[in-house]
Amino acid sequence: MMQPIATIKRTKEIQDKYQIFTKKNYGQNFIIEPKIVEKIADYAIQDPDELVFEIGPGIGALTEFLCQKAKRVIALEIDSRLPSILQAEVKGDLTVLLQDVLETDIDQLIRSYRKPNQKVVFASNLPYYITTPILFRLFEAKEPIERITVMMQKEVGQRFLADSKDKEYNALSVITQYRCDIKKVMDVSRHVFWPKPNVDSMVLSFSFHHRYALEQEELFFEMVKACFQQRRKTIANNMGKWIKDKMQAEQILKAAGIDPETRAQQLGLEEFIKLFDEVKFYEGASTGKSESGIGCHRETK
Repeated sequence: MMQPIATIKRTKEIQDKYQIFTKKNYGQNFIIEPKIVEKIADYAIQDPDELVFEIGPGIGALTEFLCQKAKRVIALEIDSRLPSILQAEVKGDLTVLLQDVLETDIDQLIRSYRKPNQKVVFASNLPYYITTPILFRLFEAKEPIERITVMMQKEVGQRFLADSKDKEYNALSVITQYRCDIKKVMDVSRHVFWPKPNVDSMVLSFSFHHRYALEQEELFFEMVKACFQQRRKTIANNMGKWIKDKMQAEQILKAAGIDPETRAQQLGLEEFIKLFDEVKFYEGASTGKSESGIGCHRETK
């Protein structure tokens, strides 16, 4: 029986066979421990009928297990050397698209392949340097996604998991938790990659919960990012810079029951939502923040 792709022997065989080697500019590190990618596939896929998208399949270490557990897998790969290798080396119903996920219309991608009422999941061993931009492309999609299971740099994973008691807590934590329930699947040592990176990894599972449905979500996310702009500054300072009026920012904060001297990292998700409810009462918020700020007058309730 042929060894899994996620072994040093098979990885080297594929590299030698096709004369392909890792490219640093694509953040390529091939995983060489099959138990890890099998566990990722187990978490990613709950039902073989789910439509599975993989981002950055590389030479197919994870892809191989995804194809064993799902009836169909769609993989997005940016490296033009790899689609033909994946099709040759991975067995199963696999479609490989040569495209950059950061330039992909995620909603159109899902609509192109999903059958009626079919659940959609994403799985990936994400390149460290673009983990957050890729995830936010998925978080901002309008088409429903059931879950996302990804391996990422451990330090980045800790930010996603953090709450207001943790030093890693930031805007990324708040925005992600607004969308998803996040579960740590496992830690992954740097020693199970070829070549070995300089950092350890973590696998997280993101399940969309739909508990919140704010109007003007983009403005909410913008507000949260602004509040964390300078961590050492008070939330009144950061809000004041965002709306270009510190006094107005203090009024908004007080109306939300938040001490203007508080720092953003002390507030939980529910408090940010309450703060945003107050922001929306100010002129200009209904159409997004204008060049001069969100406005200077509170509307009458």
